[in-house]
Amino acid sequence: MVGEGGTMLSKRTLILHWVEQGIITKENARAALTTVGVLPDAGRWILFIKNLLVWLGGLALAFAVMFFIAYNWEAMGRFAKFGLIEVLLLLSLLAYWRLAVDSTSGKLSLLVASLLLGVLLAFYGQTYQTGADTWQLFANWALLILPWVVMGRFAALWVVWISLLNLSIVLYFQVRPGLPGIVFSSTEATFWQLFIFNSLAWLCWEMLARRFTFLAERWAVRVIAVGSGLAITMLCLHAIFDNYDLTWLVVLTYSVWLAVVYWVYRRRIADLFILAGFCLSVIVVAISLVGRLVFDGGDAVGGFLLLALLVTGLSAAAAFWLKSIHREFES
Repeated sequence: MVGEGGTMLSKRTLILHWVEQGIITKENARAALTTVGVLPDAGRWILFIKNLLVWLGGLALAFAVMFFIAYNWEAMGRFAKFGLIEVLLLLSLLAYWRLAVDSTSGKLSLLVASLLLGVLLAFYGQTYQTGADTWQLFANWALLILPWVVMGRFAALWVVWISLLNLSIVLYFQVRPGLPGIVFSSTEATFWQLFIFNSLAWLCWEMLARRFTFLAERWAVRVIAVGSGLAITMLCLHAIFDNYDLTWLVVLTYSVWLAVVYWVYRRRIADLFILAGFCLSVIVVAISLVGRLVFDGGDAVGGFLLLALLVTGLSAAAAFWLKSIHREFES
């Protein structure tokens, strides 16, 4: 499907062009979009609902075990608690072994087993009071499920693993600040660590997604991108409102981050979600900076009016820009 100038058109764009030209009537446009797979038909809706219920049921089972034991902590014996978790953990692994590894049920079984292993570690620490720091729970959890994560070739499990590392890194530096604790305060160091780690994970994910198809799921990389963007945005807000000594470093890092995100996802990889997050971050930082300057001047009423107009204007500009980018991506 080639449009003017030799550009490839998406199925949706081509159908809409045919509707505008009168080749397809407006009454038949929905049927045409359904036929080419742009809109889901009844079969796809049934498959979606089926998979959704399977995922919700598996996750509910894992969390139900944790809440059941926590609620009946005093009533249940030590061996009953661990026996219940270990039996369900073994059953999950057995289900993964018996089911097709690429099937939804197989992937769900491995995910449930990974969650139950974390529950087992948590109850072990609670029962025997090992004295270990909290960060060690998440670090050991991530370490023990790493073979399953690699073996499973499953994007959701990789996201869980990266989330565990996020928690363990943050908790570790709260207990042992090290060099970041000397240079930055605890809050600043936490956001710097989150930003650096998630940015590296984001970069590695995009590079490896070209070689491994299971990493090509865009929702997963977007979750990691949110972690990176949230951390650098919070650093900017901290620099604006708390008179951060290293504001120049935050400004430099934020500028480079914006430039890289814009170039990659505007020129190299078409991802409107990440560009929308890019716009949201810019709006939040800009509004915060203007608000700090205005309210330091003492004009509260005029400041609120200016901020309201600025929010409206920037949001409208971002929406207009994103719509134009969306049309460009589809053309």
